[in-house]
Amino acid sequence: MITNTKRTLAAILTAGFAVGALGSLPARAQEGGAAPAPRQGWYKVCTKQEDNDVCIVQNIVSAPTGQLLTAIGLIEVTGKVNRKIMQVSVPSARMIQPGINVQVDGGQAQRIEYSVCMPDKCVAEVVLTDQMIAAYKKGGELVLTSVNFQRTPNPIKISLEGFTQAYDGEPIKQSELQERQRLLQEEMSKKAEEERKKLEDAQNAAKQQ
Repeated sequence: MITNTKRTLAAILTAGFAVGALGSLPARAQEGGAAPAPRQGWYKVCTKQEDNDVCIVQNIVSAPTGQLLTAIGLIEVTGKVNRKIMQVSVPSARMIQPGINVQVDGGQAQRIEYSVCMPDKCVAEVVLTDQMIAAYKKGGELVLTSVNFQRTPNPIKISLEGFTQAYDGEPIKQSELQERQRLLQEEMSKKAEEERKKLEDAQNAAKQQ
């Protein structure tokens, strides 16, 4: 039987994580030989959901096309519901059993099980502990590894620079979030144009041979 508290928490986490625009990213990600991915860095956003305050410290890594590679969100809910959750989102077409491995500075990997897979992404979820937060504050780099349907591990590296400031600091304003997204879109458009030009040049060179 699903309690009202569980329903409320599910609604909060679903709505809260959407604040970071994860749900707007396309499904399939470039893997393997993808160009360097645009990054937003660590930032915090907060919102009100029913009788609860929801804050999310997150980092989203996208391919130059805007496709989701990996997104991590540390979600803290306070109020009628009090809970801390970490969610990691990766592209769909994942092997479910391996889950997602999270490593800090090459240390022992923490395996996180998937909670749901949707057409555009798979989401792994785990209770966020004080020990995890402390490790991220002390660490230099996170490596998040999922396994695709071809059984190939896809490690994504995320710098922990700026994590402490984002976690302990004030949330960014909506205007700043919009500006971040605008700049990221410009960067992705620039990289996509560079990739298109490279492909066009290679095709022209092949025709002349």
